[in-house]
Amino acid sequence: MSIAQRLVRMGALKSEDLPRLQDVQSANPSKPLHQLMVEKGFVKEEQLLPALAEEFGLELVDLTNVKVEPDTLQAMPLKLVHRRTLMPLRRDNGTLVVATGDPFDVYALDELAMHTGLEVQPVLASTREINRLIKTHFGVGGETVSALVQERGEEQVELLEGLEADDSEAAKMASEASVVKLVNEILIEAANERASDIHIEPEEGALRIRYRIDGLLQTQPMPPEITRFQAAIISRLKIMSRLNISEKRLPQDGRIKMRVQNREIDVRVSIIPMVHGEGICMRLLDKNRMKFDLSSIGMLPDTYRTFKQVIDRPHGIVLVTGPTGSGKSTTLYSALNEIKDETTKIITVEDPVEYQQPGISQIQVHHKIGLTFASCLRSILRHDPDIVLIGEMRDTETAEAAIQASLTGHLVFSTLHTNDAPSAFTRLIDMGVEPFLVGTTVEAVMAQRLVRTICSDCKVEWEPEQHEIPADFPRPEGKGPLKLWKGAGCRACRNTGFRGRAGIYELMITGDTIRDMCVQRVNASAIRNQALKEGMITLRQDGWRKVLAGRTTIDEVARVTAGDLIA
Repeated sequence: MSIAQRLVRMGALKSEDLPRLQDVQSANPSKPLHQLMVEKGFVKEEQLLPALAEEFGLELVDLTNVKVEPDTLQAMPLKLVHRRTLMPLRRDNGTLVVATGDPFDVYALDELAMHTGLEVQPVLASTREINRLIKTHFGVGGETVSALVQERGEEQVELLEGLEADDSEAAKMASEASVVKLVNEILIEAANERASDIHIEPEEGALRIRYRIDGLLQTQPMPPEITRFQAAIISRLKIMSRLNISEKRLPQDGRIKMRVQNREIDVRVSIIPMVHGEGICMRLLDKNRMKFDLSSIGMLPDTYRTFKQVIDRPHGIVLVTGPTGSGKSTTLYSALNEIKDETTKIITVEDPVEYQQPGISQIQVHHKIGLTFASCLRSILRHDPDIVLIGEMRDTETAEAAIQASLTGHLVFSTLHTNDAPSAFTRLIDMGVEPFLVGTTVEAVMAQRLVRTICSDCKVEWEPEQHEIPADFPRPEGKGPLKLWKGAGCRACRNTGFRGRAGIYELMITGDTIRDMCVQRVNASAIRNQALKEGMITLRQDGWRKVLAGRTTIDEVARVTAGDLIA
């Protein structure tokens, strides 16, 4: 217990916790005490490491920005990297400097010295940082897959639906323990990194795996040997998605319901045949991580107040527009949660139903049997709803059905694919809807984008150069230098400087002048100019407000609103 007593002297551990810690150690005799203290929440890892370094006389190193030379990696036995969590950092004249998170494991260091023939100098580092560095340089599943199965069986993916597989050779290959473990590793890593999508892309002689994190794709390091398992990985994912593993010529869509570390995750799987094999895209829907709350999705107070007034209206159409993946569904779910109560009946028609919401009746469309948005909408009006959500206005039939619903006293929410709010009117008219109906029923249009938010762990103040400030950026009052914020890059944000995303919004309320312009089939730019006169804040302007508030950066807003420059 000497390390525990040292932590008490340092003030990181309370002396009254020592008896409880002794009981925990007695119940887990096979685990080192320092690991138990972190796992059970007695101390944080950043408090423990200095005490361990002092106890053993080791140097404590920060691996956040460490670069390891390739020849240093070549000298390292892969078995020890994964089994003992050792990471080689550099070679100095016959000495191998190695990062370890467990200074008690002297046998691992002796084994490494014996394998390499070098003198081993250990330094202490965070186990999480070591694991991250191992994945960066050796890839997920960097050791032979069979060895991974034997040595690292702690984290598993639990499937919430039974699997069906035939006795074909492909099915047998996909059911091997090594393949199952490798696919699980890919899914676990994606869930831990908050990825929204996994892309598995076959190339000539290689297999590339990329995760979409905070809206941008990041390549996941993988060992070259993974190419040999390409067919087995694809077959395994087909089995998990309950798809036909023998069909390799046609696109297929499926779904995986799984639990990772007590978090239920729905995975939508799309498989398309490509030149070098079948490409897979998986959309991860983490139910536990989603919060459908208007106050938490990034709306500034003035936008929130206006939008709340719109969604409290008894009838009409409220549209949310933007490209795929811009958070439209999240905004609509948040709006429904804001206004639902015991006296209101809400019915949604979606393709697919991504998140199941209590207190809301949800319908999944099924095109093969004729259950479309339009046919559902005609039927659900006989169910006496107060509020209807249509997943997307894809065609004239759906748009006209939505307009009829709003004219008969219902509040209708839906989405459209347009670049800005004013374009929604011309889009509906182009679909064949009568202009006077569009002008009469559409109460408001919200355009939105998602911007990455600055990582709170490494947020620093900075002063941009004059050439880094866009011409339309609003200067705060006063003549002092402009002070903004950015992320310096740290372990929590994978050195990107960003962690998480928030929305920027362009809310256009349909006033009498805009209704008249719509009836006269005026183009979108004229409607936009009128909306600006009436006080509409554009996407780019809302983005600049969030830059000044320290939530995101100039570059990030410029990236997502490049086409929205104000004339």
